[in-house]
Amino acid sequence: MPDKTIQITELILRDAHQSLMATRMAMEDLIPACEDLDNAGFWSLECWGGATFDSCIRFLNEDPWERLRTFRKLMPKSRLQMLLRGQNLLGYRHYEDGVVERFVEKAAENGMDVFRVFDALNDIRNLRTALKAVRKTGKHAQGTICYTISPEHQITVFVEQAEQLLELGCDSICIKDMAGLLKPAPAYALVKAIKETCGQDIRIHVHTHATTGVTLVSLMKAIEAGADAVDTAISSMSLGPGHNPTEALMEMLENTGYNTQVDMERVLRVKAHFDKIRPRYGEFLTNFTGVETEIFKSQIPGGMISNMESQLKQQGAGDRVKEVLAEVPLVRKDAGYPPLVTPSSQIVGTQAVLNVLMGRYKVITGEFADLMLGYYGATIGMKNPEVVAKAVAQSKKKPITQRPADLLNPEWDQLRASAIALEGCNGSDEDVLTYAMFPQVAPKFFKTRHEGPKNVSKDPVKAKPAAAAAPAGAPKTNGAAKGQLTEPVKYVVTYAGKSHNVTVAPAE
Repeated sequence: MPDKTIQITELILRDAHQSLMATRMAMEDLIPACEDLDNAGFWSLECWGGATFDSCIRFLNEDPWERLRTFRKLMPKSRLQMLLRGQNLLGYRHYEDGVVERFVEKAAENGMDVFRVFDALNDIRNLRTALKAVRKTGKHAQGTICYTISPEHQITVFVEQAEQLLELGCDSICIKDMAGLLKPAPAYALVKAIKETCGQDIRIHVHTHATTGVTLVSLMKAIEAGADAVDTAISSMSLGPGHNPTEALMEMLENTGYNTQVDMERVLRVKAHFDKIRPRYGEFLTNFTGVETEIFKSQIPGGMISNMESQLKQQGAGDRVKEVLAEVPLVRKDAGYPPLVTPSSQIVGTQAVLNVLMGRYKVITGEFADLMLGYYGATIGMKNPEVVAKAVAQSKKKPITQRPADLLNPEWDQLRASAIALEGCNGSDEDVLTYAMFPQVAPKFFKTRHEGPKNVSKDPVKAKPAAAAAPAGAPKTNGAAKGQLTEPVKYVVTYAGKSHNVTVAPAE
């Protein structure tokens, strides 16, 4: 029987409330749990990145950089961890290398220890700059494999990606399953294959969601195959489209030869705290609390379905959801089988809706054209040449094969000039980066920042009561209520031979 400590990354401060309540948890409700979390014995505490940055400035009137500094102050014993979208940072476009480097430098300076860096297409080129920047700070660089299923995604492909990440100097590898697709047998096989190919001393973390109901078993099989750490969320903020419960994992390992060295008494105190807090966010809590095994067949996470339903209803075509569900896998195949994770999930889902409403590729969004032409990076599969030709004709751009960021000019000076001209901007690099990530939202935030946080106990956020959070791996709307955009999206729509510029703005 093995005698091994399995370490845990606790997600309750970030991905747990992002997945269950649209990232609306205010800092005042997180602070009381910090002392117990800091002393419970977790390997790391994920508390930043993903949609937290957006939600802080859009809804909570909190400075995300101050949130990070507060966590650092309150949890001095712990590794703080964030999720970073590679060349996209925390936004939806590629930033030139200088901005990426400065963001990583400032995040480390403000208290971040572990950077989990991923790319929506698993294009290693989109990870190099961010990972190099993390290594320069001396912090922990965790290279990430976005797990997905397609005819092209064999275990050998993921193992090769792990090798490439290690060549970039990553300190550990994360297998990131955004939608609960990682079944027990593949979990075992994948971890075992990476260990056998890359070395038994290679540190492997496994992140998955509870959406499909099988992934607690997947974590066990990954552990048996040699995984060193897994991600969980304390039970009062788990399950549904969220994560597997921390306490359940701890109990499951009893008498197996594996242990966690995590203090259950402190975990239960944190559980009790969030049991009390959670009802205050009922307006934003997802209505989905069960299991969606249909995802294994459709490969369409539940939140992606929610967004598509919303788009169809707005067009008076709410009865055509099944047609769109059948179209999404076809669009994904045409695009070379990209994983369905932000932003590729939104791009594929929106194109599928347009195909159903207008005819296949009669209308192509600018984002989908860019995906087809390589402006987001390379996909694993071959793209449909007929659709590529339509994308070229519409966008008047040629396909590219180089790293997309190589086409970008230095932009820091312009970003800085634009940011410091805004009322309320303090001129810091942190404020400039906030503006760079969300140029439509930051100006309003800078103006109102001095008023302090706005949260459910003081100034309830007004939003549509609905299943606010999209299951992870689905097209997360970065803190917006279900089906809402969080940034204006510009489309060039070509129909009947005429091109039209269309901007879809987020609801206020």
